[in-house]
Amino acid sequence: MKLCEITSSPDSTDGSSILLTDEAHRPGYFPTATPRIHDMPQDERPREKLAQLGAAALDNAELMALFLSTGTRGRSAIEIGRDLVRKYGSLGALGGLPVGELAKEHGIGLAKASKLAAAFELGSRVAREQLRNTPLDTPELIHEFFGPQMSHLSQEQVVVAVVDARLRHMGTSVVSMGTVSESAAHPREILRPVITRGAHGFVLIHNHPSGDPAPSRSDETVTRRLIDAARLMQVEFLDHVIIGKPAQGRSGYFSFREAGIIQ
Repeated sequence: MKLCEITSSPDSTDGSSILLTDEAHRPGYFPTATPRIHDMPQDERPREKLAQLGAAALDNAELMALFLSTGTRGRSAIEIGRDLVRKYGSLGALGGLPVGELAKEHGIGLAKASKLAAAFELGSRVAREQLRNTPLDTPELIHEFFGPQMSHLSQEQVVVAVVDARLRHMGTSVVSMGTVSESAAHPREILRPVITRGAHGFVLIHNHPSGDPAPSRSDETVTRRLIDAARLMQVEFLDHVIIGKPAQGRSGYFSFREAGIIQ
C-alpha cells in the first residue's frame, strides 16, 4: 500500500499534516488527521478538563498526558499513557519501573521518564505523609500502607519506618536498594534514622519482586542481628514485614513478629 503526505491547506490554523493511502483516490474517501490533543474539543483536553472539573475527573492516561506534554507522530500523549498502563497492568507496576527502563518506551525518553518518576514519587510521599501519627501496631496495617507502594517494585527496597512511644509513625527512610543482605542492610544503616530522629522504635519493611513474601535465609539472618542491635541501642524493633503479592494459598506479606521470631 502506498503512503503519501499532504500538508494542511492554506486555510488551516493548526498546521497538521494528513497521512493518505492509495485509497485516497476512491470516491467518498475522507482523510484523517494525525490525532493530537490540540485537535480535541477544548473541554475534553486534559489541562482544561482538570481546571474545570478537578484532577479526579481525569482518567489515568489523561493525568499521565499532563506530564508527558507531547506525543509522537500518530499517537497523542493520552494514547501513549493509555498504552503504558495497558502494557504494565497498573499504575503501581508502571511507577515501580527504573527510569532507564521507562525511558526506553517509544515516545518517552529520559526527560519524560524523569517527569513520570517524579510524579509517582510525589504520590508515594503524600501517602507516607498520611501515615503520620498513625499507630503502626499491626502487620496488617503496615501492609495496608506500604503494600501499594512497594509490591510492584522491580527490585528490592529496604525501608525503615520510625515510631514514637505511642507507636505513631514519625517518618520513613529508604536505607538500601537491591537485595537484603548482611552488607546491603547492615544494622548500623538501618538504625541510623532511628537514632538521629530520637525515635522510640522502628519497623523494617522490604519487598520481594518475585511476589513471594516468604523470607530467605538472609532475611532471617539480618532480622536476628537487628534484634540484638536494637536491644543494645535500647530501641524497640517492632517488626520486619516482607511485602509480596497475594496469591492462592498465601498472604501478600510475611511478618517476623507473627512468626514469633520478634517478641
